[in-house]
Amino acid sequence: MSYQPASHPDHLSPDTVVVAAGRPERGHDTPVNPPIVLSSTYVGTGTVVDGDRAYGRYSNPTWDPLEDALAQLEGATLPALIFSSGLAAVSAALSLIPAGGVLVMPAHSYQGALVMAQEMAAKGSFTLRTVDIANNDEVIAALTGAGDKAASMLWLESPTNPMLEVADMQVLCRSAAAVGALVVTDNTFSTPLVQKPLELGSDVVLHSVTKYLAGHSDVIMGALATSNPEIRAQLLHHRSIHGAIAGPFEAWLALRGLRTLALRVERSQASALELANRLDMHDGVEKVLFPGLPSDPGHVRAKAQMSGFGSILCIQIVGGEEVADSVVQALRLWTPATSLGGVESLIERRRRHANEPASVPANLLRLSVGIENVEDLWTDLEQALAHSAQTISSTGL
Repeated sequence: MSYQPASHPDHLSPDTVVVAAGRPERGHDTPVNPPIVLSSTYVGTGTVVDGDRAYGRYSNPTWDPLEDALAQLEGATLPALIFSSGLAAVSAALSLIPAGGVLVMPAHSYQGALVMAQEMAAKGSFTLRTVDIANNDEVIAALTGAGDKAASMLWLESPTNPMLEVADMQVLCRSAAAVGALVVTDNTFSTPLVQKPLELGSDVVLHSVTKYLAGHSDVIMGALATSNPEIRAQLLHHRSIHGAIAGPFEAWLALRGLRTLALRVERSQASALELANRLDMHDGVEKVLFPGLPSDPGHVRAKAQMSGFGSILCIQIVGGEEVADSVVQALRLWTPATSLGGVESLIERRRRHANEPASVPANLLRLSVGIENVEDLWTDLEQALAHSAQTISSTGL
């Protein structure tokens, strides 16, 4: 079975692409959605030629429409590659670093990627240099090596997880190219509807499809997209040999989730901005981290290189770690959980994880704003913050 994409007009807006991309070729009585193909094995003709599926670890017709859709959204000229998880995609991307190379990475990065990089560096796979990604001078010095070895790869997150720092992506991508370093950008927080890393100079874009792209907290998946044929071939080889493949049912679910991405992002972004403004004026909140606020250090950069500000915000709670925990425990609509990007609003205190960098404040809560009514979300936050104020009063914190 071969997937043949339906043709559609050129230059569609991204919020149309999420609906139109990855549809099968039209014909009388044909389905509007691509089917799930459950097969580990394909019939061969005796000679394996380039492009044959050959075996289920190399290819599946159910992957194709999702990989096409993700490539269209990111502006990649080649199909994307999906993986069994976001960390499987991270592993494949890090495999592009030559032995003994140098990786420059934000000190505040997705915890799994940062821990993986630290472990690989400890084993001698490469040298790791962590930086404040919002500080151009510091990043450029790490890229050039300042008299030492130049970098092989620049890893970007913008905004970062969880501190929401905003990188000057075009400047840093040009600086990386000048020393011959590949640039990989984790675009999970922003999604391709808000930020286009390939257009800003990145070589590879990474997603935890688990989050916004699939959007319903029921899929574990990762993805990488690039327009460079050599890089894509290396990533495909890594996926095939290391076996980090997505299941066809998960691919089908992710594509179904993608159809509502534009609506979900539009709603959650608007709610995040409204909540950030209200929380910024609340006595129980010490600080709000959100690039949509004009007072945020990353606001100007975010406005220049993003079409929105995302749906993640962080707050630091007056009273410290114990009070922050009490806020989470007092919430009834927000769900305490470690993921993000689903239809439901999630919240957690990030330093409860042992591997979270010590530079992340202990009283910081990360909020992933979902698509519920914003007034209901605010009412729940307000009563939880009032509860925390009572905690402070009763305990003398």
